[in-house]
Amino acid sequence: MIPTQVYDNAIRRFLDPIGKFLDDPSVSEVMINGHQQIFIERKGQVSRTDASFSSERALVSALLNIAQYVGRPLDELHPILEGRLPDGSRVEAVLPPASPDGPSVAIRRFSKDTLTVGKLVEFGSLTPDAALLLDLLVEAAQNVLVSGGTGSGKTSMLNALSSFIPESQRVVVIEDARELQLQKEHVVQLEARPPDPKGRGQVSIRDLFKATLRMRPDRIVVGEIRSGEALELIQAMTSGHGGCMSTVHASYPNDALNRLETMALMSNVELPLFALRAQISSAIDIVVQTSRLRDGQRCVTHITEVVGCHPEQGYQLVDLFKRRFSEAGPDGRIPSVFEPTGALPRCMETLRSLGRPLPKSMLEAAERRAATRENDR
Repeated sequence: MIPTQVYDNAIRRFLDPIGKFLDDPSVSEVMINGHQQIFIERKGQVSRTDASFSSERALVSALLNIAQYVGRPLDELHPILEGRLPDGSRVEAVLPPASPDGPSVAIRRFSKDTLTVGKLVEFGSLTPDAALLLDLLVEAAQNVLVSGGTGSGKTSMLNALSSFIPESQRVVVIEDARELQLQKEHVVQLEARPPDPKGRGQVSIRDLFKATLRMRPDRIVVGEIRSGEALELIQAMTSGHGGCMSTVHASYPNDALNRLETMALMSNVELPLFALRAQISSAIDIVVQTSRLRDGQRCVTHITEVVGCHPEQGYQLVDLFKRRFSEAGPDGRIPSVFEPTGALPRCMETLRSLGRPLPKSMLEAAERRAATRENDR
């Protein structure tokens, strides 16, 4: 890998056409569709810029230099590049022939300022009571899956949730490309590595998982589940490693479990579907659903508990908090309220053992729910 200093002196020069966007903290993503079309995302809204590279060759040259910096191949035989820049920005690039209209690039930028739970509450992504519930659930070593679409804030939410892990616990983080910035001291960062051009030296997520289980982890955090490693995570969650966390691409909590199921089936292990579903419903305790709304807002829409799996009806879920939306206002903003549903988590005894009460709004909602059911009888 090229030393970091070389980036500023050489590689950054190749990225001059988008340099001002890489320096702008308000820009969260830079998207390049061929050398003449460059889009950016700012505050959740995507817009086209008037910037461009002088030619396709200039763009490819920039990508080749990035590939050399991260030590990964990029050519016709290896047309996909995945890596990160020194500032932590994630780069995903696809070259022709896999991208026939020219090189396609997405650079996901991450804020240098740590996004805390307090800031999420300030932005309206969470309420103080929802944040308190998540604090209790993480401290109680519930296994949490953060679900959401592209750009919905999954990684930021996982970073924020890590602040609730007790300081005395050892956290092992496994990622394809390092993105997480866990707010803890005792953290071991492990990163997968693709094979070199001769097919040597690959270290997969599954390889790292096997190593992790012998590194005395109190918590295992997987940056993103993408494939058969889902089965390893499920096995870890059901074999005494409580408090695990990960993210998955899905639009709703139930979809997150179905996607996890599909990826677990991609492993080489033959497992009956009913047995796999039983393991998933036992492994995952909480799904935190994130979303990016049409007006650009990023927020948590559900905090959902997994309570079991029915042979015919599928996964059984209960929403603990759910966001209720109103019609968009004149300014295009979509007002919403994130409120407790009245359901209480099954781990109440564990939560009581922490000596910390549930949010008052949850208890009041539970009383109203119980009264309504009593009246309906």
